[in-house]
Amino acid sequence: MSETRLIHGFHAITAKLRRSPASFREIVFAGDRHDPRMRDLLKLADAAGVRAVAADVARLDGMAGGARHQGVVARVAMTEKFVSLDDVMATVSGPALLLVLDGVTDPHNLGACLRVADAAGAHAVVAPRDRACGLNATAIKVASGAAETVPYLMVTNLARSLREMQELGVWVMGAAGEADRDIYTIDQRGPLAWVFGAEGGGLRRLTRETCDELARIPMLGSVESLNVSVAAGVCLFETRRQRAPAKL
Repeated sequence: MSETRLIHGFHAITAKLRRSPASFREIVFAGDRHDPRMRDLLKLADAAGVRAVAADVARLDGMAGGARHQGVVARVAMTEKFVSLDDVMATVSGPALLLVLDGVTDPHNLGACLRVADAAGAHAVVAPRDRACGLNATAIKVASGAAETVPYLMVTNLARSLREMQELGVWVMGAAGEADRDIYTIDQRGPLAWVFGAEGGGLRRLTRETCDELARIPMLGSVESLNVSVAAGVCLFETRRQRAPAKL
């Protein structure tokens, strides 16, 4: 029997059911929950031929490790593919758009970044192995299905991976509050990798030095920085705005 992992929450389970029903071993759901959302999920599982088992909250809490599971936990096959940057770039049509996370260790932030990356059409999210959280159940739940659509590449040496991007013609742009230029004055229409550091710590020195350029988000209020997923959303969608066809 193949190795399995647990995922929880309606968004994560529904998204995976629609994309990869064969990967499911079972769904465990709260037996005392009979609302329309649960009925729709169980109907989808039944149509896909996935076994669904009723359980009490104590069992669900234990399976989810205390995380907010919304009354549903699923056991799925471990089907994660360890793709490389070359694999991703080979599938890109048009200018590449990558999101690089340097030192983001909170799974809630990772999940939110994956969701933003999916919404902005980023081709992959890249992070170092030694200073990053893995794609655990919490990150998958927060990603609301994006963990199934956006490749998440964990690399051994982030600076080396950034240089590989540069060799492939990708401009590496680091987000830094002290940068001289703001994101609205920089041409982002070519292949681009946005690099973000952890909230509070920012980019590590070597990461910063490897970037081709640094850019800042203009801050007009009293706060000095944004949550990493919010900052990523601002920058990625500015890139998309610049790349949109001009309206006549």
